[in-house]
Amino acid sequence: MVELEPSNGDPAQLRRVYGCFPSGVTAVCALDDDTPVGIAASSFTSVSLDPGLVSVCVQNTSATWPRLRTLRRLGVSVLAEEQNKACRTLSLKTGDRFADCEWSVSANDAVFVHGAVAWLDCSIHNEVPAGDHTIVLLNIHALRAEPDRAPLVFHASRFRQLVAV
Repeated sequence: MVELEPSNGDPAQLRRVYGCFPSGVTAVCALDDDTPVGIAASSFTSVSLDPGLVSVCVQNTSATWPRLRTLRRLGVSVLAEEQNKACRTLSLKTGDRFADCEWSVSANDAVFVHGAVAWLDCSIHNEVPAGDHTIVLLNIHALRAEPDRAPLVFHASRFRQLVAV
């Protein structure tokens, strides 16, 4: 029998357990008044094939999400394993988040990070309050993938690489 600790709501306890599940890392970006705006998010997941939906969870304290959520299209870039520096830069609270990052903008003002393994041009389908985060459901309008390249993986509070066995 597996013995479990009672969940006491301690954020450190929850973070330790959540960190046992590896996740990919995405950049969610758009152009706002000719300026790229973006966040890094490791809480990205596929949701539906029909219609094509994905989700990302955004902290309620984010100062960037209120800007992004008003824009027509959002570019979601699934970062590649060598893009940990770009991820850290996109996670900054202050400064130029795009300083070390090459990017392009679509005709719909979605911003995409160069060198990613997948790109999705999305719009907001719905937002669902969930504790200290908001679950954002995104409609997929266009996409591209390079599935033979390895994604950036976040596990146990650090970046890791996938190893084929």
